[in-house]
Amino acid sequence: MSNLMSHSNQGWQAPRIDAGLFFLRVAGAFMLFYVHGLPKILNYTAELTLIEDPLGLGRQFSLLMAIFAEVICPLFIAAGVLTRLACLPVIAVLLVSMLIVHTQWSIAEGQFGWLLMIIFGTIALCGPGNWSLGRRQVN
Repeated sequence: MSNLMSHSNQGWQAPRIDAGLFFLRVAGAFMLFYVHGLPKILNYTAELTLIEDPLGLGRQFSLLMAIFAEVICPLFIAAGVLTRLACLPVIAVLLVSMLIVHTQWSIAEGQFGWLLMIIFGTIALCGPGNWSLGRRQVN
């Protein structure tokens, strides 16, 4: 009886998990793109004078890496294509930002960055779910 209940429960849970992962991917990608990525491409010249260069690679390289992580990667993540791989640059930029650039921030001041790290870390661990363009077909 418990095996039947477990099997029945899994069939019911799968669509909810896929819906949750879809929501997490699309909402997280939108927030990252809209709040961080879009302003960087719309105000590229101004951002070039403001961005920190914590790794000593040059401001332009740092800005281009941030744009890649905050514009290109969210598009892949939202679509569910190469999702786990696309989360890695996002997590890397967030780690540099939170642990090197903004070390003086309290948890409250850096909460948006930490929440983004939780979102994209979860997506990297769980994958995109079945509601994604990059899902593998199982026959």
